[in-house]
Amino acid sequence: MNIKEFYAKTSGNYEEAVGRMMKDSLVQRFVLKFANDKSFAELKENLATGNTEVAFRAAHTLKGVCKNLAFTKLADTASEITEMLRAGDLASAQAYFPNVEADYNMVIAAISEID
Repeated sequence: MNIKEFYAKTSGNYEEAVGRMMKDSLVQRFVLKFANDKSFAELKENLATGNTEVAFRAAHTLKGVCKNLAFTKLADTASEITEMLRAGDLASAQAYFPNVEADYNMVIAAISEID
């Protein structure tokens, strides 16, 4: 799968990403690096342990990275959980987390299919 197909498959915005990074090759390079980002793992771990403050920072970081890469669907779910955590609503964030995880897993699976 090429990078344009990746964005279509993950409900992202390829044009926005290229507009920000100016080159298809840079977009692909940063998309491939996303799999190494630790913010999702930190979010998951800190939601499980009830550490709202650290979970918020991880969610906020994940949201920012996804917005920069124009991962629209994942950025939206990360934004939702960020706002829940900003408000200190750990229970709602924990209940909502499967949505973030599903979108994250979709992106990671699609990254592994990029040529």
